[in-house]
Amino acid sequence: MCVLALAFDEHPRWRLVLAGNRDELHARPAAPLARWDGAGRVLAGRDLQSGGTWLGVSEAGRLAVVTNLRGYGPPEAGRPSRGLLLADLLTGDGDYAKPSDEALDGFNPFNLFAFIGGELAFWTNRPKSERRVLGPGLYGASNGPLDAPWPKTVRLKAALEAWLAADGERPEALLGALVDDQPPVVQAGPPSDAPEPPQTPIFIRNPRYGTRCSTVVAIDSDGRGMIVERRYDAEGAATGETALAFGWPW
Repeated sequence: MCVLALAFDEHPRWRLVLAGNRDELHARPAAPLARWDGAGRVLAGRDLQSGGTWLGVSEAGRLAVVTNLRGYGPPEAGRPSRGLLLADLLTGDGDYAKPSDEALDGFNPFNLFAFIGGELAFWTNRPKSERRVLGPGLYGASNGPLDAPWPKTVRLKAALEAWLAADGERPEALLGALVDDQPPVVQAGPPSDAPEPPQTPIFIRNPRYGTRCSTVVAIDSDGRGMIVERRYDAEGAATGETALAFGWPW
């Protein structure tokens, strides 16, 4: 994912809500959201180049989502796929189901939200490995530190907050906020060394590298959940949508 907003225990009905976009090379092959075969009861899309996923849930009460973290140079070839880290966290099995800090250091830079065992946590591995338990609140991340006020992160968090305030009847309505392709108005100021241009919108329209899919996850206080994925082509046109229901053992 390249921008996401997440609300935890911020609404009387919805215990956890997430909305985010995956930006990636359009040529990189991926399978759409589906229930995976095998153990773990995972619901996620799948990266067909390196394996794993960028966001998923499991019916064992797990959620994991990752963003790249910029500002530390280009990705280094030969490091393990961050998508495989997510896959192991979601299934609860594999080399990275319970990774050490040393193992996390071996991945290219990332931010990661994980809900496991009834606990929401934020992980990152730059400038060093850090794991932080998060309490109730509204969080956002893009390709910088947790809750860094990048314009698109601020805008998406505001959209999620407004949806919650309006009683949040239809989680899929959040997909509308994820197609916001208007560059934010940036005040003139001194040159910035930010790792991303400040005018970047929530939704990226670019024929080579852009928004590939938007995803919304919502789980209510009774453990009833839904995950919706809408996919886009290189022109930014919607090409398909998948919605799956699932249950969590709160």
